[in-house]
Amino acid sequence: MLFVRGGTFRMGSDKHYPEEAPVHRVTLDGFWIDRTPVTNRQFREFVDASGYVTFAEISPDPKDYPGALPHMLKAGSLVFSPPDHPVDLRNFANWWSFKFGANWRRPYGKGSSPVDAFPPNSFGLYDMIGNVWEWTADWYSTKHAADAPKACCIPENPRSGLEAGSYDPCQPQIRIPRKVVKGGSHLCAPNYCRRYRPAARHAQPVDTSMSHVGFRCIIREGDGP
Repeated sequence: MLFVRGGTFRMGSDKHYPEEAPVHRVTLDGFWIDRTPVTNRQFREFVDASGYVTFAEISPDPKDYPGALPHMLKAGSLVFSPPDHPVDLRNFANWWSFKFGANWRRPYGKGSSPVDAFPPNSFGLYDMIGNVWEWTADWYSTKHAADAPKACCIPENPRSGLEAGSYDPCQPQIRIPRKVVKGGSHLCAPNYCRRYRPAARHAQPVDTSMSHVGFRCIIREGDGP
């Protein structure tokens, strides 16, 4: 792991997606962070030691997905498959498909790159932008809190949102809470998704089993690496 010193910075953006606004000051303590996203090899070691089972390996509960077609309630993942011909860009099903049995053990579709394939940033961290979206511990909220009126009021180590406020208002019948993911992935592009920026944030249901989502670990200052 690598240690990042604490300090005050301006979080968010007022020039891109609405959930990134408003720009506001935040103070963070120092923390230890993995140099790279957790790799499949590292995740396998964790699974072997803990017996953890991912969402992609568990058949969905019909109660969580009212209206779902019974034959689709099987373990699997959404997989990206780039078409080799022009398609209707209004229908994401032309490049995303749900594959039964697809999971971290048996990935399908267009994959991510090795974690050290591109140079690190100025902190020495790899893939903070692109490759895979990365989970955070924060529940999603539709916008940031307003900037503090005085320096004495700048929030320290804030956490975003509440679980009760993270549900998707466009799907009120589905009560799956959402977390914040950051960093964008290898699928982001100027003509599709401009969230490959530090200020960008996106909502992702906690049952997500997509092929371009990962994570890395942190340890807060004082706990040691």
